[in-house]
This record gives sequence, structure tokens and C-alpha cells, in this order.
Amino acid sequence: MIAPSGEQIEIAIGDQRAVVVEVGGGLRAYSAGGRQLVDGYGAEEMGSSGRGQVLMPWPNRLEDGSYEFDGRRHQLALNEPEHRNAIHGLVRWAAWTAAAREPHRAVMEHVLHPQPGYPFSLRLSVEYALTDGELRVRTTATNLGTDPCPFGSGAHPYLTLGTATIDGLMLRAPGRTVLRSDERGLPIGADAVEHTQYDFRTPRPIGATRLDHAFTDLERDAQGLARVELRDPEHGTQVSLWVDASYRYLMLFSGDTIADVRRRRRGLAVEPMTCPPNAFRTGEALIRLAPGASFTGTWGIARGR
Repeated sequence: MIAPSGEQIEIAIGDQRAVVVEVGGGLRAYSAGGRQLVDGYGAEEMGSSGRGQVLMPWPNRLEDGSYEFDGRRHQLALNEPEHRNAIHGLVRWAAWTAAAREPHRAVMEHVLHPQPGYPFSLRLSVEYALTDGELRVRTTATNLGTDPCPFGSGAHPYLTLGTATIDGLMLRAPGRTVLRSDERGLPIGADAVEHTQYDFRTPRPIGATRLDHAFTDLERDAQGLARVELRDPEHGTQVSLWVDASYRYLMLFSGDTIADVRRRRRGLAVEPMTCPPNAFRTGEALIRLAPGASFTGTWGIARGR
């Protein structure tokens, strides 16, 4: 019998454990000290609601699945048909290969070949490495073709501290600007978070706040990292997700619209993104990869910081 997510690649160091999967090259599980830090899924399950998936060559939504690049119009399949969008790229259900494996580290690779709607070729690599107290995820994309191509990168982990819901958790998020979206999840404007329910720059309980928003203008530390932190005030446990400077946007999703009602608000999706939703159409923060050029970006999950 084959698992729905294909081969299971387990890595470990000390009391940390992670499972990376063949299908989509994504992160199925991550724990430290016996505590789950991502709300993933079982080996017997098919991944749902984007859990742990790799989002390339674009993250989030693309209006009508159509865009123009260098004077040519392209049409992608609409895999969010209820909103007439193409969503989360082209590789999250593809088979990836474990190109390197060590006890604490795995590198997943996939070649994205030209296809209708995206006639470009990319070599994609995602390295998962456990270090002292954290999981680091390093993504590299290289244009293998003879023409420039549009590109964006993202990931879709759900953070958890093992509580029944996220409502009682304290959230600190670095976004100074939040994007407003229409009923299709497409950006229609941007506002400062100050004096709004989306201002989590100072830690406060999530409560009943519904989050399905992209944030930008991220506050960063001296190393250039932006960090989202969740803390359980009852037990004193904490988890954080950080992004380097290549990720200019963070999507926060509280899971209120997940089809499986048992999973709603069970974890907080914190999604690193190099560009906002609809970037293939708007060009906002879109990466233009020249032939032979590469993109590299790194994010990570840390406990108790």
C-alpha cells in the first residue's frame, strides 16, 4: 500500500522530528520535545487545505487563471472554480524526488516542465534541515529555459500549540500593512493595520478574529528576519515562524472556511510569500527569472523563542 502523500522522508535531531513527503515535496509533520508545532496530517491521509504544501511558481490566487507576460497571454486551469481562480501554483500534487538525505536533512527536487498556461521550465529544490531548536526551509528555483519567466514562491504550514482552537493563543505578527480582498480573495487595496483588528504587532489574543489576509511592510529584526509568534499563556509554550528578506508578504489564515469543520481554527496558517495574491496579473513584487538565473529564499519554524 502506498501512502496518499507518497514516500515519507523522516528527519530527526535530538528531540525534533519532521516528515517530508513525495507528493508536493511538502512538510507533513514537525514536532519538538514531543509537541506538534505544525497542524499537519496523518500518513494515511491526503493533504487538505494546503497543509504544508509548497506553492510555486506562484503562491495564492490568480484572477481567472490568466495573465500576460512579455506580450503573450497565458491561460491556466481554474483549480478554485468556485471563485474562478488558479491557486497555489503547479507543483503541490506533483511527485518530487529526495535528491539528498541525511539523518537531520532532506532535499526535495522537482523539474517543472513547460505546460499550457506556464510554458517555462524550472528546476525546484527545497531543503528541510533541523538545527538547534528549529526547522529551516531553503527554497531554490532556477530557470532552465531560454526565455525569462515569471515566478513567485510560497509555503503553507499551519502552526499549532496543541490547543483545541487558536482563539486563546497570543499572536504577534509583524505586518504594518494589510491587504483588503474581494469575495474572490483577490486584493483590492491596502490599509495600515494601526487601529484595526488586524494589528498584532503587540502580542494579543486572537479571540474571534477571522484571518484570511495578506500582510506586508513587515517589521524585521537586526538580521533582516520577520517573525510571527504564537504563545499559549496557559502552558507557557510558544512557536514562531520567521522569513528572510526574500519573503515580503505573510498570509495569515485562521481556517474558518475549511471544508472539514473539525479542522477549523485548529491551527493558524502562516504562509511565507515572495509576492501578494494576483501578482502574475498585477506584477506586484513579481520575480522575473532570466535564463539560468536562480531565486533562493529561506524561512523556518522555531520553538519557545
